[in-house]
Amino acid sequence: MARSNDEVAALFQEYADLISITGGDAFKARVYEKAARSVGGHHADVSTLDLKGLQDIPNVGKSIARKVLEYLDSGSVSAVDELRAKIPAGVRRLTAVPTLGPKKAMAVYEELGISSVEELADAIHQERLRDLKGFGPKTEENILHGIELLQSAGGRVQLDLALDLAESIVATLSAVTGCERCSYAGSLRRMRETIGDVDILVAAKKSAPVMRAFTELPYVIEVIGQGGTKTSVRTSKGLNVDLRVVPPDSWGAALQYFTGSKAHNIRIRERAVHQKLKLSEYGLFDVESGEKIVSKTEEEVYARLGLPWIPPTLREDRGEIEAGLRGELPALVTEADLRGDLHTHTDLTDGLAPLEEMAAAAARRGYAYYAITDHAPDMAMQRMTDERMLAQRERVRELDGTYPTKGRRGGLRLLHGTELNIGPEGGVDWPEDFLAGFDLCVASVHSHFNQSREALTRRLVRACENPYVNIIGHPTTRLIGKRPGIDADLDAVFAACARTGTALEVNAHPDRLDLRDEDILRARRHGVRFAVNSDAHAVPHLAAMRYGIGTAQRGWLTGDDVINTWPERRLRAFLRKAG
Repeated sequence: MARSNDEVAALFQEYADLISITGGDAFKARVYEKAARSVGGHHADVSTLDLKGLQDIPNVGKSIARKVLEYLDSGSVSAVDELRAKIPAGVRRLTAVPTLGPKKAMAVYEELGISSVEELADAIHQERLRDLKGFGPKTEENILHGIELLQSAGGRVQLDLALDLAESIVATLSAVTGCERCSYAGSLRRMRETIGDVDILVAAKKSAPVMRAFTELPYVIEVIGQGGTKTSVRTSKGLNVDLRVVPPDSWGAALQYFTGSKAHNIRIRERAVHQKLKLSEYGLFDVESGEKIVSKTEEEVYARLGLPWIPPTLREDRGEIEAGLRGELPALVTEADLRGDLHTHTDLTDGLAPLEEMAAAAARRGYAYYAITDHAPDMAMQRMTDERMLAQRERVRELDGTYPTKGRRGGLRLLHGTELNIGPEGGVDWPEDFLAGFDLCVASVHSHFNQSREALTRRLVRACENPYVNIIGHPTTRLIGKRPGIDADLDAVFAACARTGTALEVNAHPDRLDLRDEDILRARRHGVRFAVNSDAHAVPHLAAMRYGIGTAQRGWLTGDDVINTWPERRLRAFLRKAG
């Protein structure tokens, strides 16, 4: 389940938004935004801290700490509830549109009486917003983009939220007497970037005890439907969950059946039909005799159909069946293959933890190497200077090799890097003589997202051609459900990466998962190398690697495709791009 930190962080971010909507003090809103980030990124669970412990969190003073305790004690904060009561429900609905800020939401409500997303879209098409101060054709275009993003999400939630919920349910049900096997299935097991409903599968001889435990979970707010083999509930986490209970000897067939995808399963059932067999969630049966042939494991179901076991992340009917028949399924990269993280931040710029804490946490993960890549000076809000970066480099050199790391000889090797900003013309922050001092450089687009397709393509290609840029960070800049990816000719960018020896990032943050799996598939055909990175801004963020690995697997990546699975010597040779 989500930590208490995440719940408190969401509450404080909402409070900051409510302050903005009601025209409150902008400074106070920023204070709560900072507190939300700090609480969300804090390494300790806030539910275990007292008032003093909470005040030790950066950006959390006594007043904010007391609100945390109030929430943990009662489940609400009176100050937040009071502001909620002042804001019409229609405005709250409008703020769900990613590109519509809280003040503009209040303006369209008060001036035009608009209280739903549908009314907002109609008003834009009728050009009614243009009479409002601060609105114009470009604003309308941006808001329509936001509405499209909201509608495309269709009530789906991000992978990390669904996985937290599913793993909590699996842990609880696995402890119920009579439960022999329990797993999540569906699109979550395939590690899709967003999830609609969560599917939970249980193998048990008697379903009643498991069903009862399921409906009594504390976050179940409504039982939608209940039967002998299936129960559906609505949870307070914004997700519906379906539980299916099957006999233990049907486990493998059921897990295959309920993992999907629909297109993959149709192809699998077609193979069964051609062999005069029938495949269902209960097993693989002989059509003529009705005899059950296999059902206990997924491996034996696939094997009986002439296929190797196909990893769930590949089950999208994107060539995995043909590859399996040819014996050419990839040995997918796993989280255990990772030897390091090549894109992380500290409190020198917009991170929440000092260098020492981030490095120690990386060592605890068993990494062989770890890169610190704080922002460069073109992002002025980060206040980076040559002197500050050089001082950090000296500290990195002092700490190199001093952190013992599990299961590896020698201490954690620290790499000193930076995340450069790719400017509108494709230039980066520092001149080449300064860049030459870094162990590696990540370069990312952080602004000017609406340039023409040609300009954006040229911008990224020029960054690839910089002899000191090793990795293009979060290449499309998308934020899932909030901001679409930039409109660039990605195939031209992929070709430039392959030609120049520049890796593309698979950014593991669940808000990004950038590159997307479809883009990874295309880039891989160009011969591109990849780096799966956490882009961590706090110690807990380092664990996001699991989401990046899931996306990398969906893109058919092997360990050899991913540069941060390589031994340090091979990695450093790759990073000597300018040499």
